[in-house]
Amino acid sequence: MHMKPVIVVHGGAWAIPDDLAESSKIGVKCAAMSGFSILANGGSSLQAVEAAVQILEDNIAFDAGHGAVLNADGDVELDAIIMDGKNLAVGSVSCIKNIANPVKFARTVMEQTPHIMLTGIGANKFAEKIKIEKIPTKELVTENAVKEWEQYQKYKQSVKGLFNTEKTHDTVGAVAIDSKSNVSCATSTGGITNKMVGRVGDSPLIGSGAYADNFTGAVSTTGHGESIMKVTLARQVLFNMEKGESPQIAADHSLEYMKNKVHGRGGLIVVSKSGEWAARFTTRRMAWASVENNILTYGLNPGENFQENVHFKL
Repeated sequence: MHMKPVIVVHGGAWAIPDDLAESSKIGVKCAAMSGFSILANGGSSLQAVEAAVQILEDNIAFDAGHGAVLNADGDVELDAIIMDGKNLAVGSVSCIKNIANPVKFARTVMEQTPHIMLTGIGANKFAEKIKIEKIPTKELVTENAVKEWEQYQKYKQSVKGLFNTEKTHDTVGAVAIDSKSNVSCATSTGGITNKMVGRVGDSPLIGSGAYADNFTGAVSTTGHGESIMKVTLARQVLFNMEKGESPQIAADHSLEYMKNKVHGRGGLIVVSKSGEWAARFTTRRMAWASVENNILTYGLNPGENFQENVHFKL
């Protein structure tokens, strides 16, 4: 069976300020189109989500890779995951430093080690061994990230206070289905400003920040990490779909459950094994975009659904 490919990407669910609104929209549109061009040329969903997330990691509008925020020590610690729904292969990295594209490294962990997740010093040692290029921390840090960190230092705002606001930047991700009906997902983040050194959120955790299984679909999440972990949000969506719910209903039910159960807000993107997709969130804004049937759909505010025709030769 020849499936019509679909890709959906997100740039994080939070209170995106007006001065980042336009760059966030442009960023997710570029990532979605780039990922879809791989699918249109017969590439796999795994290749497509990796490429889309790399583009978002390279864009300073987002908190991943080059736009990462600073931890309590003023350093950058990055997390990422990638998963192949065909065989449940998964690679994940957490608390890594000086690597521009954590999602690419996560895929290397998946393909070149017998493990699923590498963390901290051990992960960085492996990166050196396989000659993944290191870049100076200052190249990953924007002026805005430094200003934000200095504010938290000045006012000694606790991370606990931060967690339940929507001020924190957040996470990027992608889900896709290719022409062979294989689904994949990827998620990447720089975490939250002033987080404790060594803190790991939901993004690199299988079942929380992402999950993909050809039997049901693929999900990438974003939002309050500790809440997402408590309800294993990505897997929760797929459980709901396994019960017969559509991607949109399953997403809404899962986000509502998280809000009611642990008072956490967030967002997610999902694609089903039949190519149905949804982008849903309970925060003020979430930048997202999808491409299917040469139609680019995107939004930022609740209820927004803009469309543009794009041309890819399938």
